[in-house]
Amino acid sequence: MINPAQVAENYERVRSEIVAIAGAQRAETIRIVAVTKTHGVEAAIAAAECGCDAIGENYAQEAVSKFTDTKPLPLHFIGHVQSNKVRSLAPIVDVWQTVDSAGLAREIAKRAPGAQVMLQVNISGEGSKSGCTPGEVEDLLALCVDLGVNATGLMTIAPLGAGSVATGQCFKSLRSLANTLGLADCAMGMSSDFTIAVAEGATVLRLGTVLFGAR
Repeated sequence: MINPAQVAENYERVRSEIVAIAGAQRAETIRIVAVTKTHGVEAAIAAAECGCDAIGENYAQEAVSKFTDTKPLPLHFIGHVQSNKVRSLAPIVDVWQTVDSAGLAREIAKRAPGAQVMLQVNISGEGSKSGCTPGEVEDLLALCVDLGVNATGLMTIAPLGAGSVATGQCFKSLRSLANTLGLADCAMGMSSDFTIAVAEGATVLRLGTVLFGAR
């Protein structure tokens, strides 16, 4: 059961931590995507009321069932998406955070012309993770430009169970790659490691547990 007052308190605590790390001016530019997977629409409403910038969903069917009729905030799709799910998601997704292949970029361009996307990069090289390699990013970015898709930045997920040093290096590498490519946004950092991500230049955080409590 979502407690809006508790969510608001958690949000303010997170914001205070961001300011402490990044400073007040840069903190204003860091956006919080409230991850509402497995929660009902009331979680999205609470996120909107407390000041979150967007909501994030991982699963196509769940996102469509919850937000086809109405959504209180822009929706980021943050899970791996198969090309055959793009058609159903296109009417409700505002930002696609997990574009990692030419085929997916083409399908999004077809179903949602001019869509805003981020390119998912498998910085750590883990076989179990989605994402293109750092060496593939430039070509994928060029394709997005050709397709008329608005690629605003990069996204990554730190290695599971990595310590703070390895996590920080992962995020530092993504920020460096984004800077090299002239991309403003870095979507990195979740509830367990968002403070490290902020320190390394994140502009978009995906936060669930730290806002809503354990699922």
